[in-house]
Amino acid sequence: MSASPILQANELTVRFGHLVAVRDVSFNAQQGAITAVIGPNGAGKSTLFNLISGAIRPNAGQVMFQGREVTGLSPHQMLGQGLARSFQITNLFFELPVRENLRLAAQFLEQGRGLFRPVSASQIACKRVDELIEQFQLGPVADEMAGFLSHGEQRRLEIAVALASRPRLLLLDEPTQGMSHSDTHRTEALIRSLVGPSLSVLLVEHDVDLVMNLSDHVVVMHQGQKLAEGPPQVVRANPAVQAAYFGESPHD
Repeated sequence: MSASPILQANELTVRFGHLVAVRDVSFNAQQGAITAVIGPNGAGKSTLFNLISGAIRPNAGQVMFQGREVTGLSPHQMLGQGLARSFQITNLFFELPVRENLRLAAQFLEQGRGLFRPVSASQIACKRVDELIEQFQLGPVADEMAGFLSHGEQRRLEIAVALASRPRLLLLDEPTQGMSHSDTHRTEALIRSLVGPSLSVLLVEHDVDLVMNLSDHVVVMHQGQKLAEGPPQVVRANPAVQAAYFGESPHD
């Protein structure tokens, strides 16, 4: 594993009125690794995720990505830097086929060259679509409307859409939410297979067992602050982490 982190969150803080939703949170995500953010409901996980992805601008602190400061960049600008994300709620064009969902996302690779050209002329995007259909085993449903897919297939498609731009860091927000036990295991194996020298993963996830099995590094949030971090086995054994998961859990 590289000694140089792909992402650094430095003392991130954001306030909504009098509420400090995230306070002075710092952690690193390493290149070629899976880093997970967990915590009870109301811990500030989703807010932290939004700060990193550019959906929310911090009141204080800094986000560094591949050695460059990206604090406050928009999600589209983040994508241009090589950081892509999925969403907690499935975010697809349900009335379009699977292939077209992927092509629209892969159009980013054309860098504006394919906006007003026929689909057939977008060779880079079309090649990427074919790669993703094969990688994610979407061939049997490639021409189905996204809205007709099962929940597990939709979530898998959403990860494929997020990867269409060839990001260096993939942010996954609750990737197994609402999945069956078998779909969760398939998604776990899929995420593990994606990670390598060219792709790192940062995920927010409620399923603690999944996180402990899948992650290389775990960051625990509680009441807007970092409670603990470290390898999964160390975090699982931390008494403060155990206490937080059995305490009162307001809605996140």
